[in-house]
Amino acid sequence: MKDTGASPPSPARPIDIALLISVFVVAACGLLYELAAGALASYVLGDSVLQFSTIIGTYLFAMGVGSWLSRYFERQLPAHFLRIELLVALVGGALPATLFLANAYTPGAFRFLLYGMVMVVGTMVGLEIPLVMRILKRNVVLKDLVSQVLTFDYLGALAVSLAFPLLLVPHLGLIRTGLLFGIMNAAVALWAVWLFRHELRRLRAHVAACAMVLGLLVAGFAGADHITSFAEDKFYQDRIVFSTASPYQRIVVTQGRLGHRLYLNGNLQFAQADEYRYHEALVHPAMSAHGAPKRVAVLGGGDGMAVREILKYPSVESVTLVELDPAMTRIFSENPMLAQLNGNALRDPKVRIINTDAFGWLQGNTAENGAMGAVNAGGVSRDALPPAALDTYDVIVVDFPDPTNFSIGKLYTNSFYALLANRLAASGYAVVQTTSPLVARKSFWTVVQTMESVGLQTAPYHAHVPSFGEWGFVIASRRPWRLPETLPDNLRFLTLDSLPLLFDFPRDMARVPTEVNRLSNQALVHTYEREWGRH
Repeated sequence: MKDTGASPPSPARPIDIALLISVFVVAACGLLYELAAGALASYVLGDSVLQFSTIIGTYLFAMGVGSWLSRYFERQLPAHFLRIELLVALVGGALPATLFLANAYTPGAFRFLLYGMVMVVGTMVGLEIPLVMRILKRNVVLKDLVSQVLTFDYLGALAVSLAFPLLLVPHLGLIRTGLLFGIMNAAVALWAVWLFRHELRRLRAHVAACAMVLGLLVAGFAGADHITSFAEDKFYQDRIVFSTASPYQRIVVTQGRLGHRLYLNGNLQFAQADEYRYHEALVHPAMSAHGAPKRVAVLGGGDGMAVREILKYPSVESVTLVELDPAMTRIFSENPMLAQLNGNALRDPKVRIINTDAFGWLQGNTAENGAMGAVNAGGVSRDALPPAALDTYDVIVVDFPDPTNFSIGKLYTNSFYALLANRLAASGYAVVQTTSPLVARKSFWTVVQTMESVGLQTAPYHAHVPSFGEWGFVIASRRPWRLPETLPDNLRFLTLDSLPLLFDFPRDMARVPTEVNRLSNQALVHTYEREWGRH
């Protein structure tokens, strides 16, 4: 046989395989900490695109710093590797819990602590891979070394990027997820102690350090609920009576002297003491003006409060509630305490619940037909058959959160409102909650301008809701809106005499020039963040 001059590949040793598995775990843990930091930043600081971009940029820069620093580690590489693993385990594993507590107790330090911890974790992760490669280099050919290490590194990143939103956060929450991966990092360090036990000096000290870090992380994992409660009790002030994490948001309900409050990702959605003002103002100007609405759709509003108001009209034959988060519709239909707030509206036989993205639903990407009884028995409909043509509605109530990020901002674009117009009956009305025309004046009128850009006529109005201040709404239709002649009898806020006053805007809330909010620019998100940032 002709000699090619290349040395044959050496068979993989158990220690090398173990280190490659460690690379997989290390990569998964590193990306997990990055995702957790980005998620927390978007929860607290808003604008998810900006937060994830800056977190990823900082993390990658820190990894570069770590890789550069690895050149100064020359001796006792296994010892350095396991020390770095323990440091990553502690800082990365505790990152979500630490930031939650910081946001509750020292909110001014949140941003500094966030990027400081990302820098520390990124630097340590940047050190890990070069050290592993140098340890493996003693027994693996360079070309095989690079391909194997990078393969396991990328596979670990893929695994955690899929598991983070689909499995980890929904079932464990951010705090437990961080601590779990910290435990995995510490387990890699303990594994390294065993693999290199014959090379390590002060073996007992290394074992003790691993045991201490593992013990702290396991204790934190076991007490994660207490950590969450400790942080949230301070943040929300009122007593928390219900909390859960879904793939979309953190849902918290508190109870205090003035009743229940609902928070999504820390942002107040309603207060029991005055939510009737908001929901009466949202629903009745459009419903009563129509006269006899039969088919009504609600986009958002998974708490069922808007549905409660809609069901006060005897003419209503069906209400289709389109809510992205199944957790919202489930808890507000099944939890007795929360279902009482909406008068068990979500279990009414007229109500059909579809858990999907409202943008896709308007496009017709989600089935609409199906048996209402089956829907209400389970709370959620997923088995409906696709319709021959898209249904239209007499009234569409749009009750989304404010446009704090681009994923919500798309629901305030001209593309969305064009789809909304296609779902309105010829004489139908759509009504949209539209932030505060006093605090976010330009944001409010941007929504009005955007709705008018697709050919809809608008009737902007506002109402005072003590928990939110002056709040805005917009009615849109193909025909001019007119004052209703009647209102339901059992309202607590609106009257026929007071209704015209809602459509009068004083000078400090009067219309200002704005641009159209488009999918391609999402100008509203930036405007909203700038205006509310001043408050």
